[in-house]
Amino acid sequence: MRWGVIGASQIAETVVSAIAALPGQQLVGVCSGSAARAAEFASQHGVAGSTTDMHELLAQPLDAVYIGSTNERHHAQTLAALDAGYHVMCEKPLAMTQPEAAEMVRRAGQRGKLLATNHHLRARPCHVRMRELIEQGAIGDVHGVQVSHAVFLRQSLQGWRIDNPGAGGGVVLDIMVHNADLLRYLLGREPRRIATFTQQFGMGKGKLEDGAMSVIEFDGGVLAQTHQSFVAANARTRLHVLGTRGTLYAVGSLSPAGDATLTLRDDAGDHEEASPTVNLYEVAMRAFVDACAGRGAPLADGADGAKSLAVALAALRSAESGRAETID
Repeated sequence: MRWGVIGASQIAETVVSAIAALPGQQLVGVCSGSAARAAEFASQHGVAGSTTDMHELLAQPLDAVYIGSTNERHHAQTLAALDAGYHVMCEKPLAMTQPEAAEMVRRAGQRGKLLATNHHLRARPCHVRMRELIEQGAIGDVHGVQVSHAVFLRQSLQGWRIDNPGAGGGVVLDIMVHNADLLRYLLGREPRRIATFTQQFGMGKGKLEDGAMSVIEFDGGVLAQTHQSFVAANARTRLHVLGTRGTLYAVGSLSPAGDATLTLRDDAGDHEEASPTVNLYEVAMRAFVDACAGRGAPLADGADGAKSLAVALAALRSAESGRAETID
């Protein structure tokens, strides 16, 4: 496929490298608000051309567009790419509001194009295995999940994420959307209510939160506790799924890089499950490329992105209201 890239961000660098690693993919052009940054990005990542004009980029013959810009731009840029006739892989969160996300999903359907959301954690082999084990009843009936997605936001990312609410900053829109999507994927259930507390612990500026804890109620009464943080130094992520006959423990699986371990614990003791290391973004982009060719589905489509956004927005409403909020 021929690709256009909108947004010369750090995550775009990672995704473009993953695209380039797949056979048959051509990087046609990149658009950035800075001409110098666009040219630098193109030179470093083997992209044929660069521009500061999105419409100039979209006027070229393309098949798909990757959108890696700041969050408040996703809506308009996705609509423009879909209207130009291209499939779209958009970063999370899909949009800033639920009506925006719904419009993006509708427009993709109207144009007959694929809209996907880059929820890359679905690509982790141990998460795929956890889903299989849950479906097989290996731990009985799931009643609870504990998610610790607490990291230290590295200096190079401490820009708009911690000081620009207009761009969609804050740990909830940055990390909770991933947790919400992964929980939906693992449990095969929809979230219904959420209660959230947020905090500022030295990194968030103004009213932006750098930490949050939530309890989410899913269909069937399953409860999930999630912790997302920008200020947890030297922490390893943890994901525990609690059942009536056993427990699944994944350590290190929520970080895109590095190794992860998965343990099934039941009456017979601990059983280590295979957890091979893969490039999560290559897996996600390969699934998207295949889906564009009519082979299978993306790891997370636009509707998945809209649903994870709904969880995050309800979390922010809960933190403000001081009570549990319904997830629409």
